[in-house]
Amino acid sequence: MSLLDRLNQDMKQAMKEKDNVKLSTIRMLRSAIKNKEIDKRRALTDAEVEEVILSEVKKRNDSVAEYEKHGRQDLADKEKAEVEVLKAYLPEQLSEEELRALVEEVIRETGASTKADMGKVMGVLMPKVKGRADGRLVNRLVTEALS
Repeated sequence: MSLLDRLNQDMKQAMKEKDNVKLSTIRMLRSAIKNKEIDKRRALTDAEVEEVILSEVKKRNDSVAEYEKHGRQDLADKEKAEVEVLKAYLPEQLSEEELRALVEEVIRETGASTKADMGKVMGVLMPKVKGRADGRLVNRLVTEALS
């Protein structure tokens, strides 16, 4: 079953269960996917749908940080709930330990030794972890490993 089919099925289920958070989040996601399809003038692959989901998760996480900074915990909680719904459609995330091991492997692979080599490491590492790790976490781990 494709990711879009799963989204449609889950949306129907959320309607039946009157799960408003899940329903509104899936509707928002379907809208973002539709906009991307219009831009590309074709249907999206599952990998491209995952990219849209990742983008939406990133937007929500940025919003959570802003809301918390300005004391709007109610809105931050709403965004967090949406992130949890979206994460259900992403591949399982790598643990920090698995990510550290990958970082070390790529550093050995590329022969990187200083922070100046960070671009080289990130260029090799990011395609390996795409959709399975947060870019900020990857960046932090690479910076720590090269320090």
